[in-house]
Amino acid sequence: MQLSPVQTLPSRLVRRGVDVFPGVILTAAIALVSTGIGAILPVLGSAVPAIIIGVLLSIVRPRVMAGRERTDARIQPGIAYSGKFLLQLAVVVLGVQLSIGAIAKVGLESLPIMLTTLIVCLVGAWLLGRMLGTERRLTTLIGVGTGICGASAIAAVSPVIGAASAEIAYAVSTIFLFNILAVLIFPLIGHALNLDPHTFGLFAGTAVNDTSSVVAAAGVFATTALGFAVVVKLVRTLMIIPISIGLSIMEARRSADGQKLTGRRIAKLVPWFLIGFVVVALINSTGLIPDAPRQVLVHASVFLIAMALAGIGLSTDIPALRRAGWRPLALGGMLWMLVTLTALATIAATAALRG
Repeated sequence: MQLSPVQTLPSRLVRRGVDVFPGVILTAAIALVSTGIGAILPVLGSAVPAIIIGVLLSIVRPRVMAGRERTDARIQPGIAYSGKFLLQLAVVVLGVQLSIGAIAKVGLESLPIMLTTLIVCLVGAWLLGRMLGTERRLTTLIGVGTGICGASAIAAVSPVIGAASAEIAYAVSTIFLFNILAVLIFPLIGHALNLDPHTFGLFAGTAVNDTSSVVAAAGVFATTALGFAVVVKLVRTLMIIPISIGLSIMEARRSADGQKLTGRRIAKLVPWFLIGFVVVALINSTGLIPDAPRQVLVHASVFLIAMALAGIGLSTDIPALRRAGWRPLALGGMLWMLVTLTALATIAATAALRG
């Protein structure tokens, strides 16, 4: 007698767990090391060390595993699982950092700057990417990483567009480089322009991508700029939702072979992890999640991203990184400058209108 899928689910889950366990343990170990590095050097965070360690191990892995093909085959499913499912799960848990109250409080002031910089960045990525001849998926990752929120946006968008590990690794590394430059340069710009802490918080939260870099830049400028800068940065995370849905529709159009995209088909294109992200954010807005468990979930989302990026680093095609060359880095630099100038100009324009 044939058993139903529900009846066989427990045994299938156990088998899947056994398959992925060795590789997941490896990515968790890398995430632990990268978290320690991030604790010592907060400006680095845990995401960048995780992907760098993963890439370095992917270089030496063929030599270490020479003659141990069976062991290498055992860790591969867990590496792939970390780089895909755990990446999506991390996006879901990210929703615990947002609440409707914070969005409403910050939204009116920051939304014009956020939308302006995002539109300018995405249009700039499309034009400059074509001019430089960078690969479409890599251009998209660098564009959304610069325009929205760095590694978190790249994590959300990469499954939607089917990005390769090498493209994700290059995009995360590019965004990180210009985040470091922002930490060094933005406080000097803020003092040169005589920005008050509130205005600098708006600037940093809009133009710096990674949360750790936002904290570093705002902290260097003035501790009173920290709170607002972080909230602005978290509200920017919401831009992941419309951008990911839009990219899903565009990807579906490319592969639709002339089929019409109905409302029902478009609804099916919305990734499950984006729905989960919204649901978690809504639950958090109700206040049902106590502060202590919420902080645990915040740390869990950061750790899951580190695990996912470790898996991506371990799967990276190194020759593909070399083939990408200097053009994506140039694209990231131009977009970073474009977003910085647009943010400052929009802040000045909105202040003049209010005045």
